[in-house]
Amino acid sequence: MIQTDIKANRPESIDSEIETGYFAQNTDIKDTIEELREGKHILIEKIYSNGLDLLNELQSYLKNIYPTDSFQDQRAFRSEYRKLSNLILIRVKGNKLAVKKAPSIGWLEKLYPETDDFLLPFPQIQGLNSAWQWYSNGILIPGLRNKIHPYYGVYFPTRFEHIQLFDHWLKHYEGAKKSAIDVGIGSGVLSFLLMKHGFQKSFGTDINPNAIIGLNESMEGTKFSRKIEIDYGYLFGKWEKQTELIVFNPPWLPASHNLDRLDEAIYYNDQLFPDFFEEAQKRLLPEGKIVLLFSNLGQITNVAKEHPIEKELLNGNRFKLEQCLKKPVKAASEKTTRKAPWRSEEKVELWVLKQK
Repeated sequence: MIQTDIKANRPESIDSEIETGYFAQNTDIKDTIEELREGKHILIEKIYSNGLDLLNELQSYLKNIYPTDSFQDQRAFRSEYRKLSNLILIRVKGNKLAVKKAPSIGWLEKLYPETDDFLLPFPQIQGLNSAWQWYSNGILIPGLRNKIHPYYGVYFPTRFEHIQLFDHWLKHYEGAKKSAIDVGIGSGVLSFLLMKHGFQKSFGTDINPNAIIGLNESMEGTKFSRKIEIDYGYLFGKWEKQTELIVFNPPWLPASHNLDRLDEAIYYNDQLFPDFFEEAQKRLLPEGKIVLLFSNLGQITNVAKEHPIEKELLNGNRFKLEQCLKKPVKAASEKTTRKAPWRSEEKVELWVLKQK
């Protein structure tokens, strides 16, 4: 049954009548950045590229404050940039950006059908624009025949080593294939791989309503709509029946701040893994397996005090390790502007657990 009462997450609109400063081609950039630091909203005027110019100047300004390539400095830079850049606004009128030479973004009509005149933070507009391109053009995922079309605000893989590990593991899986539960289904990649390797049914869940809305839309009229059932809910949602396989690609980094809904695909809170293992034990058949896709990123960047899967195996007294596969992460592109000195040490991990 398709859930029709779910409301999509979207960038929060801002009243067009709020007090703002203004930025156009001849505005003093230093004065504008000072206004941002004071917490004042700035409205982009005339032409879309003025917003891009202001963001570039803001980045340069903050790089002088957080100059090193350390993980901590980069994280602090991103936090401050996020706070200040979201004070930069652009007007949306009639589902279009009210400046010249602006991109056409279908999400403005799809997500705000009832609103005619409002403001949005410029970085949110950039995110909407990128998400519209991904959604419209589709993304090729290694191991899948067809492109995926991720809905706005839904996690999809941009690196594929962990997907390749899972595809490889499934090729050699010899257990029953009657059903599986895909916790945090996102854009559906793991469930699509399960179907490719002969599973009869996948039961997916996600706490992000956009994932459910997007999959309902993309699977409509396809064979997947009969083989993949989805539910909007935390961890296992409404799925209570025991299964032979539970798959979970959780966030890889511990949270250092209060999470908004879009952050929950990237950072995990203290309760996520204890809750998962407790509920997984109830839903796993005696000979069933749990497969978790993870990374050592938290350990090599010193932002995680412990590995949550290793902690469960050591202290949980519920599961034993059957297999752990690891794969080095591909080096970052030379074109990227974000330096990641830890990247050479990063490995993605596939953990296979069984009940004791």
